[in-house]
Amino acid sequence: MRPLKFLLIKEFKQIFRNKTLLPLIFAMPLVQLLIMPLAADYEVKNINISIVDNDHSTFSQRLISKIAASKYFRLIEGDQSFKASYRKIESDEADLILEIPINFEKNIYRTGSQEVFIAVNAINGTKASLGGSYLSSIIRNFSESIQPEINFSGPVSTVKRIELTAINWFNPYLNYKVFMVPAILVILVTMVGAYMCGLNIVKEKEVGTIEQINVSPIKKHHYILGKLIPFLVIGLIVFSIGFFIISWGVYSIVPQGSLLLLYGYLALFLIAILGFGLLISTYSETQQQAMSVSFFFMMVFILMSGLFTSIDAMPTWAKVIAYANPVTYFIEVMRMVVLKGSTFQHITQHVLIMLGFATLFNVWAILNYRKTT
Repeated sequence: MRPLKFLLIKEFKQIFRNKTLLPLIFAMPLVQLLIMPLAADYEVKNINISIVDNDHSTFSQRLISKIAASKYFRLIEGDQSFKASYRKIESDEADLILEIPINFEKNIYRTGSQEVFIAVNAINGTKASLGGSYLSSIIRNFSESIQPEINFSGPVSTVKRIELTAINWFNPYLNYKVFMVPAILVILVTMVGAYMCGLNIVKEKEVGTIEQINVSPIKKHHYILGKLIPFLVIGLIVFSIGFFIISWGVYSIVPQGSLLLLYGYLALFLIAILGFGLLISTYSETQQQAMSVSFFFMMVFILMSGLFTSIDAMPTWAKVIAYANPVTYFIEVMRMVVLKGSTFQHITQHVLIMLGFATLFNVWAILNYRKTT
């Protein structure tokens, strides 16, 4: 164990001697964790809507006021014709058009129903889908609110309404940041581990110091452990700062489950992802090569991990890639333990899978590192 001890001392001195590396390791991930949840939000707001009111009645004005009061829509200057509003969609000034027909209020009183026309700019599919859904929901709510005021001569419906009572478990206020912050923290820890650890061995290859290691009596597994352990400690520190200061302190996300269980899985995940970074470094001859390969895999890890897109919604071939991704399992565990309060019994399968990743990557890295004497 003496060779490992001296290797660890060397690695820590080398890391803390590099004044450029320290901000990359500690400052940048925390700034990203503070900013990214504010931007990575699927809730679409400030949707520009042009309303063509052909009726100018009390009901049409109430509907327009209800839309304007919503936090999702921003009314642009009203037009007298649909063609004028359509030109605003063509110039990207408007995202939706709502056309209220003539005799809107009169027909509601007379027949109890009236159609309105909605045109959606569908170039941005997400914005179009959500904007149309928001507007339809507002119109339905308006329709229900005016039902007591309507006394029409048609037959009275005898169908009873079904009353719904909804309870939002684990995220009662549907706060998107509560869903995103734990996952983004996983990505940042992954980037620190994969990039920093991957570049470590390659840097020694470039400056030539690895030749001194190769001619020494240090065993391969000691050398790999000497590279892995410092970044394991740094990963734990980065996670702790991000979790307690940003996630807990800034976003008020209080973990519902066991911190000991969370840190145990974090340590296992870091061993796996650091082993992956070391594996990349054993195949790379320059830092540029290591960065390029790491970037490729990081893009796959991020996009195919369930961070932004639900894995259940992916095609079969994409699900195969997602479940071959170690980041997928840690994101699931973070959300399960932090938001749901899951116990070890609920994440046993995740632990076994991550143990398999850790064994595979580190054994592969040790076998692939060629120490010549």
